[in-house]
Amino acid sequence: MTHRQQGGSRPAIRQDVDSGLAELVADPARPGAWTLLVNGTPQSHVDLDDPEHLEFEYIRRLGHLIDLAAPAREPLRVLHLGAGGLTLARYVAATRPGSAQLAVESDAALAEFVRRRLPLAQPARRASGGRPAGAGRVRVRVGDARAILEQLAPGSFDVVVADVFAGARTPAHLTSAKFAASAARALGPSGVFAVNVGDGPPLAHARARTATMSSVFPHVCLIADGAVLRGRRFGNLVLAGARHGLPVAALAQRAAADPAPARLLRGAELDRFTAGAKPVTDASAEPSVAPPPDVFAARR
Repeated sequence: MTHRQQGGSRPAIRQDVDSGLAELVADPARPGAWTLLVNGTPQSHVDLDDPEHLEFEYIRRLGHLIDLAAPAREPLRVLHLGAGGLTLARYVAATRPGSAQLAVESDAALAEFVRRRLPLAQPARRASGGRPAGAGRVRVRVGDARAILEQLAPGSFDVVVADVFAGARTPAHLTSAKFAASAARALGPSGVFAVNVGDGPPLAHARARTATMSSVFPHVCLIADGAVLRGRRFGNLVLAGARHGLPVAALAQRAAADPAPARLLRGAELDRFTAGAKPVTDASAEPSVAPPPDVFAARR
């Protein structure tokens, strides 16, 4: 059942989905933009008029990784584990026309809600470079992220993004070394695995996830707000791994220049961050830390 909440020029739209209640809340600052919430937790911000706009801080950082994964405008094969509002899929379609993308969503009703209310196909608009910003080839597949990842052919993708939350927590089975190894298997030789990690003081979960990534990939970096890295508040940390190097200098420069500047840790700094942490196994895996009740208040 769909419910509409009155108030404002664009009333909120609510829909019962498999995992609870989905809600689209209009962004008053951007006429074509909406925030998707599931059970009160913001999942995505989508600007239908400008798919290159990335509102959430961590999504911009994931966008930087995608931007630097290949020369500008070159199509990429991208796997999105966690579809949400398809924010990054829209971004890739606009900035890299012709890209082949697969988005995996566990909630079938949520996927249908997004398809109807936030359609990929939009009227003519030109992205940077003067070419039409079409949806490209974006397929949505319903199922468990790890189960589908393990079914994919080796070397199928250039970028794998894991941004999966059940409510506000990442499921345990999507945090282990075997999960990261499956992502590595799905990537081509120069591919990048990028993960959104939610954590707060004392950052034990983020340290373990970083140790896990380092146990699978020889090149790893971590991008986050300085206050989050110092354990002062809960936030999102973006973790990236690759077999043949990461563009860390360019990533650090972009992250520092963002509206909400972030730091990039690598090498010795990253080793100090993970000191004492052990890689997560399937046997030891736990869901990510639940955020404080008021952490998402500014996004609503």
